[in-house]
Amino acid sequence: MTQQNLIWHPATITKKDRQKLNGHKSCALWLTGYSGSGKSTVANELDRQLHAMELQSYVLDGDNVRQGLNRDLGFSQNDRIENIRRVGEVAKLFVDSGVIVMTAFISPYQKDRNQVRELFDADEFFEIYIDCPLEVCETRDPKGLYQKARNGEICDFTGIDSPYEPPSSPDLTIDTVNFSVNEAAKEIVAFLKTENIF
Repeated sequence: MTQQNLIWHPATITKKDRQKLNGHKSCALWLTGYSGSGKSTVANELDRQLHAMELQSYVLDGDNVRQGLNRDLGFSQNDRIENIRRVGEVAKLFVDSGVIVMTAFISPYQKDRNQVRELFDADEFFEIYIDCPLEVCETRDPKGLYQKARNGEICDFTGIDSPYEPPSSPDLTIDTVNFSVNEAAKEIVAFLKTENIF
């Protein structure tokens, strides 16, 4: 079946209907940064804080998604591009369902992040740069991946033998060197309030 044989089936219940039921707007928070920068940790703390506020939220984590939906993808440039494309489409579905979705993916290429942004309305997508220098991420090395990359046990590792392009103009920058996880999540909550998400 080709694309020309597909017709979008309109939903009876709209995104605005779901947002009204939830009592808040929905959006995608795209957390990007090096491995070990704190993306997943911050996303999960943010999820906890939003849940405590009785808001509908969910975390799409890079490692978790690669164990299911994207298990067929490796870490070549083309596979990374496809990984982000798929996650962008899934995040869009979450936003359509009325949920605040956080994505914790290295997503090293600015072009790919820009293409994901284009899937959303202007007030529904926020690129959040989890800013932590590579040398700090490497000292953290929570999964032991930097050491494996340095030892040549894994290749195409971001920051070692594969590039990372920091956001050129992120909607928000979070410093995970000088601020705690709790403080970082609170800063994002405050940002969401200024954007009138809730």
